[in-house]
Amino acid sequence: MASTDTAPRAKTDDLAGLEAGLDALDAVEIRRTPVREVLLKKVLPPTLAVTLVLAVWQVLVSAKVTDPTKLPAPSAVWHGLEQMWLKGTLLEVIWTSVSRGLFGFLLALAIGTPLGLLVARVTFVRAAIGPVLSGLQSLPSVAWVPPAVLWFGLNDAMMYTVILLGAVPSIANGLVSGVDQVPPLFLRAGRTLGATGFKGTWHVVMPAALPGYLAGLKQGWAFSWRSLMAAEIIASSPDLGLGLGQLLENGRNNIDLPGVFLAIILILVVGIAIDLLVFSPVERWVLRSRGLLVKS
Repeated sequence: MASTDTAPRAKTDDLAGLEAGLDALDAVEIRRTPVREVLLKKVLPPTLAVTLVLAVWQVLVSAKVTDPTKLPAPSAVWHGLEQMWLKGTLLEVIWTSVSRGLFGFLLALAIGTPLGLLVARVTFVRAAIGPVLSGLQSLPSVAWVPPAVLWFGLNDAMMYTVILLGAVPSIANGLVSGVDQVPPLFLRAGRTLGATGFKGTWHVVMPAALPGYLAGLKQGWAFSWRSLMAAEIIASSPDLGLGLGQLLENGRNNIDLPGVFLAIILILVVGIAIDLLVFSPVERWVLRSRGLLVKS
């Protein structure tokens, strides 16, 4: 009789242990990262890298390894930055380009997202324009500047056209890739629960395809920014205002190498800042919500 009582108890203990183990796996510890840890792991490495680059740059200039007309001193570039700040033109130049880039990216987002869904979900549409989107994505953005100038002239419409033609294919292809990676089981489960049509797309497809879609958005922003810089450099005009691309072209025309380096650095800083302030937090949130950003 004792053996018959022990067997059910052992099974109960095994089930309880299994449930406890599953609960432990599901219990993801989420804690706020201390400021000191953020400074050490996120701020210190890039700061050291930038400091090293500046040090090597200064050593090359001081040792006269190259001609000053080919590699200006960091102090000369800093002086140009300081002069723009004192004149009050620095933020204006940056905002001219950033506002164009962000608005063009939002337009590309509004067009590329439904286009990507259409290509991903409709077989005929994918066969018809899927290869075209891939070809457009590999086409250099600068190739669109001459026809855009002929179509619209030297105005903001030309700028936004170049941005759209550069960014829309990346966003659409990113979403297509994300949708292709959605497990079929998710789609069947959604249909079983009544999530069909738009509801299925909104509640099942888009959340499951979010990682690929986010990668497409990041690439779309990179294409938007590069397309805008190409348009501002080639199609510079006083009517368009002074942006970072025009600043770079003005430095070349005036044989102002410190100004050229300053424009390049500002373009780089803006691109990095948008990625760190916008896309990186969203990416961390997506990974954390899926239990993929857990510290051991």
